[in-house]
Amino acid sequence: MSSHKLCMIPGPIEFHDDVLQAMATPATSHVAPNFIPILGESIEMLRQVLFTSGQPFIISGSGTLGWDMTACNLIEAGEDVLVCNSGYFGDRFGECLETYGAKVTHHRVPVGEAPNPSAVAELLKTKKFKAITITHVDTSTGVLADIKAVAEAVKKVSPDTLVVVDGVCSVGSEEIRMDAWGVDVVLTASQKALGAPPGLSIMAVSERAIGVFKARKTPIPNYYANWTRWLPIMNAYEARKPSYFATPAVQNVFALHTSLKQIVAQGLEARFAAHKEASKKVKQACADLGLKLVPTGLGHAANGMTAVYYPEGVVATDLLPKMAAHGVVAAGGLHVDIAPKYFRLGHMGISTDPARPDVDATINALKESLAEIKAAKN
Repeated sequence: MSSHKLCMIPGPIEFHDDVLQAMATPATSHVAPNFIPILGESIEMLRQVLFTSGQPFIISGSGTLGWDMTACNLIEAGEDVLVCNSGYFGDRFGECLETYGAKVTHHRVPVGEAPNPSAVAELLKTKKFKAITITHVDTSTGVLADIKAVAEAVKKVSPDTLVVVDGVCSVGSEEIRMDAWGVDVVLTASQKALGAPPGLSIMAVSERAIGVFKARKTPIPNYYANWTRWLPIMNAYEARKPSYFATPAVQNVFALHTSLKQIVAQGLEARFAAHKEASKKVKQACADLGLKLVPTGLGHAANGMTAVYYPEGVVATDLLPKMAAHGVVAAGGLHVDIAPKYFRLGHMGISTDPARPDVDATINALKESLAEIKAAKN
């Protein structure tokens, strides 16, 4: 792996050697005695990661599948949903909801801003919303939404509204306390701060939301994402019994199990603190280089990634290849309004371990690349 470049994008992230080794498990039946407890324990550990007594789901697919599972199981055609939109992924979640017949209202904020809980509260007074969705960290902007404050606003103004959090770029790096904060759904994926390879769609659903799902009046307009099929599977594996609807991604589950064990052993408080420290270091280095962040304030900037505007006169084809030449892969812009103007760095999972060189190597690659660009232009 000596030629491997550090993957310092906002997911997929670097994986621990033990996680990669788990991924190399020989061909194993999804109902094998050595696999059943792996999936069952993974379900249980997700409750610890999300501070919830709710129902976790671990299903083959990308994080995007979580949108479909939310939309098709909880929303019926014609119902209103409020989407807190801080970037590209708010747009896409809204599109998914509309596919299933939802009437979507967007609470859009300027690029770099976070959803305003007071504005959300006012919007909630305008009609009866079945659900509200919040992108916890929009990977396109690096903006961190205050889901606790938004959930509090919902509880005060519209307590029947389900609170749905898109945590694809936040679970494992940002604090989420589902039960204490009144969050009904958190959806995520395996390849970001949970520290496993891509391939698993992961979510946790509150008892209240499961009740809403069971009380729906119309058929669920989806086959694969239908919780009627998946709930018995999750319950069976947690009870250490085999069951089958669709074949799980066995090796991915082995890898996730290994990563979840590491996360639980580290402790969630320590993990949140490590991500804050890494984030502070990267953002301070950017400030020292005279670079401007996409988030308009540090108070709503994500801890697992950093979105940064290029210096004047510098474009993606100047910087990103040079960083790669220095052994670090960074990501270009994604938000349609500013895509050519900025780049993104990920610092999640094991990359936040101060014993590893990842963060320092990324900062050094950025410094050296910018210096080389400046020298070439002079």
